[in-house]
Amino acid sequence: MAKRIAIDLGTTNTLVYVPKKGIIFNEPTVVAISADTDKILAVGREAKEMIGRTPESIIASHPLRDGVIANYRVTEAMLRYYINKVSGAFNLFRPEVMVSVPAGVTSTERRAVIDATLAAGAREAHLIKEPVAAALGAGVPIGSASGNMIIDIGG
Repeated sequence: MAKRIAIDLGTTNTLVYVPKKGIIFNEPTVVAISADTDKILAVGREAKEMIGRTPESIIASHPLRDGVIANYRVTEAMLRYYINKVSGAFNLFRPEVMVSVPAGVTSTERRAVIDATLAAGAREAHLIKEPVAAALGAGVPIGSASGNMIIDIGG
């Protein structure tokens, strides 16, 4: 049972990180939904394989555009899927979740990510800008005044 989870919500791929375990999921950011019942049928690789091969009653879509939420409900369901998968079937303790967002997101987009994360089952939701997360991951000392360049190309 993970008490802390970090999620990189990317337009192309979503990464889920748990301390002391590392990256445990690196899956495409795709969700398959039943058009009739609005039920989530598949998330990640399974949903990506459905693109272009599904009947009209199943819609496989990308819930993020340009790094921000394009479909709130589907993003919330995707986050819930990943949080439940990491936390296990008996989720007694809701985890703290840190989500990376692009540097240029608006306050409305930031609020949407926080709300979706909390609605998906997180106890607390924190946001970190992707360039800062990349600098920390690369070992760049972000507390000192030195010249460094981080290039985040993305999907």
